Amino acid sequence: MNRSLIAVPLMAAAGVAARDVLQRKHSLLRNFPLIGHARYAIETIGPEMRQYVVASNDEERPFSRDQRAWIYASAKGENNYVAFGTDNNVETDEGYSIIKHRTFSPTPPPTGAHVGNDVVLPSAKILGAPRGRAKAFRPGSVVNVSAMSFGSLSGNAIHALNAGVKQAGALHNTGEGGLSKHHRQGGDLIFQIGTGYFGCRDEHGRFDIDRLAALVESAPVRAVEIKLSQGAKPGLGGVLPAAKVSQEIAEIRGVPAGQDVISPSRHAEFSDVDSMLDFVELIAQRTGLPVGIKSAVGDLAFWDELAATMADGQRGVDFVTIDGGEGGTGAAPLVFSDAVALPFLIGFTRVYARFARTGITDQLTFIGSGKLGLPRNAAVGYALGIDMVNVAREAMLAIGCLQTQKCHKDTCPTGVATQNKWLERGLDPELKAVRVANYLRAMRRDLLKVSEAVGVMHPSLLEQDDVELMLGNRKGTPVGEIYEYEPGWGRLGEPWRSQIDELMVGEPTGGSAPPSATAQ
Repeated sequence: MNRSLIAVPLMAAAGVAARDVLQRKHSLLRNFPLIGHARYAIETIGPEMRQYVVASNDEERPFSRDQRAWIYASAKGENNYVAFGTDNNVETDEGYSIIKHRTFSPTPPPTGAHVGNDVVLPSAKILGAPRGRAKAFRPGSVVNVSAMSFGSLSGNAIHALNAGVKQAGALHNTGEGGLSKHHRQGGDLIFQIGTGYFGCRDEHGRFDIDRLAALVESAPVRAVEIKLSQGAKPGLGGVLPAAKVSQEIAEIRGVPAGQDVISPSRHAEFSDVDSMLDFVELIAQRTGLPVGIKSAVGDLAFWDELAATMADGQRGVDFVTIDGGEGGTGAAPLVFSDAVALPFLIGFTRVYARFARTGITDQLTFIGSGKLGLPRNAAVGYALGIDMVNVAREAMLAIGCLQTQKCHKDTCPTGVATQNKWLERGLDPELKAVRVANYLRAMRRDLLKVSEAVGVMHPSLLEQDDVELMLGNRKGTPVGEIYEYEPGWGRLGEPWRSQIDELMVGEPTGGSAPPSATAQ
């Protein structure tokens, strides 16, 4: 009798474990059957535990519990609304951003919880058109997936991201690690060229324009991005340890298998603004694609020279991706993660000012990254002049990242940032692709709602006076004044303004009851 009583729970546990291993919905349970349920049990009472023991919902970093909860709920297609007021300390926080709605507006507000979910918010600008690129195009989404390489992320994670952007009509940046089979799920790509020239290098590691041209023709590559630096480790090269350099990664990157792969801190193809623009034009002329640069912001001499050189319209980049120092998908020494490169708002506004003074802000597209994958943060960026948002860690959260901060240890428990095949198998790419698409749509929906609250039909029409930064309960200052913007800066010009108005006409925005006979 006693043996039978003991056998029942053991058999039940074995059954649960078998189910966990075979199911595909939850990566953690596939990788850690049975014991993984403890995490979900703790999560269920997490708010209560933090309330009395650990921390409040808005204290955790780099993403607070509230922020992660919004991303998780959005990705799962669940109710991502909140109740009982904000957890944020709006009464005393310095620098808290407030978006200013308008009482009267020609733009009717949305009326239902999910109105706008299926609206595709296109870029206000046509990428590459001002410079006459042969393959200029208007990106179909203002929110896109940022650069994360295969090698740093697992093949299943890259697969999920690319399949997700296809469903959402967005763009997927390959990262500097080359273009793998996992990137070929039908989603449009931006191919990133780093200092290692992975995927477009010859047998000696030198850049090869012929290999680049052949590569971009073999996949739906819509643009090329030259990475100068990134927020996680600006001015620092990288090392992919030999243990992670599988035969597959070696073939994609064009390097020997089983050896450390070094990414230098600087490019070999150019050494100043003049030679960099020659490199940009070489790629643009050979491929016909728009070509841009990605950089974190430090010393501003480079940006002064770039804006001045582009002023005559002869040569130039088609887009600039500014990465904030608070960005961080790449592993880095602590000092680089904490203290090298300016935070996004300061870095971007200083760069934007250089182009604004030369009067060419409408001649290129500004892309922002660095914790902008949350609607409030993105809205501030749009008010200051960005045209599109790239999301990285937020996209990782959407496919199951738990913010365990083990990306550099190859032990990611949900199979996102690892090359461990057992851990990777826990991430079902087809199911997670749906979550990526859901998250991107939720971001666009909330940006649309915020825009309509302010009285415009598109986030690119937000302006510097539409957002204030608070000094607790004492003072609020428009962001343009904080960042020393001149009148008109951050404002979308023509012909883009008229075009975006035309594109958004007819999109479902909700409304009110028809006016009565006595309506004024």
